[in-house]
Amino acid sequence: MKSKYLPFAVLSTFILFFGFLPASGRTWTDVKTGRTLEGAFVKTSAGKVSVRRSNGRVIQIDLKLLSKADQDFVAAQGETGEDASWTTFRGASRTDHSPDEGLLETWPKEGPELLWEYRDCGKGYSGPAIVGGKIYYTGSFEGQAKIICLNGEDGKELWTSDLGEDPAKGYSTGWGSGPRGTPTVSDGVVYAISANGSLMAVDAADGKKVWSKELVDDFGGKVPPWGYSESALVDGDRLIVTPGGEDGAIAALDKKTGKTIWRSKELTDRAEYSSVIIAEVNGKKQYVQLFMKTLAGVDAGTGKLLWTSKWPKGRTAVIPTPIYQDGKVYMTSGYGAGCKLVDISGAEAKDIWENKEMKNHHGGVVLVDGYLYGFSDGRGLICQDFKTGERKWNKSGEGIQKGAVHYADGMLYCVNESDGSVFLAVATPDGFSEKGRFPMPKVTKLREGTNGKVWTHPVVLDGKLYLRDQDLVFCFDVSQ
Repeated sequence: MKSKYLPFAVLSTFILFFGFLPASGRTWTDVKTGRTLEGAFVKTSAGKVSVRRSNGRVIQIDLKLLSKADQDFVAAQGETGEDASWTTFRGASRTDHSPDEGLLETWPKEGPELLWEYRDCGKGYSGPAIVGGKIYYTGSFEGQAKIICLNGEDGKELWTSDLGEDPAKGYSTGWGSGPRGTPTVSDGVVYAISANGSLMAVDAADGKKVWSKELVDDFGGKVPPWGYSESALVDGDRLIVTPGGEDGAIAALDKKTGKTIWRSKELTDRAEYSSVIIAEVNGKKQYVQLFMKTLAGVDAGTGKLLWTSKWPKGRTAVIPTPIYQDGKVYMTSGYGAGCKLVDISGAEAKDIWENKEMKNHHGGVVLVDGYLYGFSDGRGLICQDFKTGERKWNKSGEGIQKGAVHYADGMLYCVNESDGSVFLAVATPDGFSEKGRFPMPKVTKLREGTNGKVWTHPVVLDGKLYLRDQDLVFCFDVSQ
């Protein structure tokens, strides 16, 4: 990956005059001047913090120039050293932006080079967490959910660790059984949640158990109809999960022990399928989560309910993770519901716009330079203006019906769920432009007899594209 280093004051002035759009992520503050800039944390190494701007450019800032709050945040991330990391679902910033640059701008006719494949990942839809040259997945094997660790160089299995029983009962398995959520890695520990709500913390080096909890038995939660699907969020020394229920829908735990720090007692919705994101609004941190009928924010320190925005159109299953930027939250859900943008910068949450341009089922949406990209039910891949909700373009047809999307180096990496085909498109509001396509190398047999499709989200990191179809994991070289 390429990156540039600029002193904070020079960088702030450059941004002020040339008007870069703020990136989803964090507001960084110069301790001496008070100047701020928006950017997503990538990593820290040799006293420099790598931050990705909304235009995809990765810049570096001297750690000592940042505020104490920023320095504490960086220290808690566990993303140190030169190795690239993808610590959780949609990345540490939960924007689904890869930090990579220097990737292929077009793919050869036969597709990028396949580096390795792994054929024993079990049943499930987990994406990868990638830290320190190791790759972590979850999968289910003959009634037992497991955390799986692979060697990033060759895909060889290093270890597996139990994640609780998964008898393919207690949740609907007509679309396939197995864990849904992606593991989360922080400070040498892997955190994972099974479809039945087993929450496990294991040593990232060898898979040995550190602690465990049950979202149902220990927190009074109820397994959602299609199973718990959340990917846990690490924020400093806390692990944030959503058991749902009357005792408080969201729980903050001590990530080292699993001990409860607080529950959001004013928020008692049943858990849906989204994952929590962090939003810093007017200098105050909060956690945002999406439920069936409610979008809500709670105070990160206490769990106190800060605001709610009703979503009466939510039905059946509300899945996509919200997107935060500049005091506003974007949300969408499928089954005909639609999408909206909510201003959470004031005393009360206020809807800015709402429409049905984006009806995203579960493939996710990415925000790039003020425009949203994702699959909308019945419309294929669409581009939508973040500020206005206006649809800029859509593209549908064979191989572009419905699926998952990921962003890296100016491009959209898309998986079509029905046939597993993968295509590359330019992330631009000017129109759809495809730059390559190839089929999944093999088709799993584990989806036979179910309605399941290729639902694992793609991830690009360190020049490699990771794809999964149940037990099959593929790693491709997409670097230039």
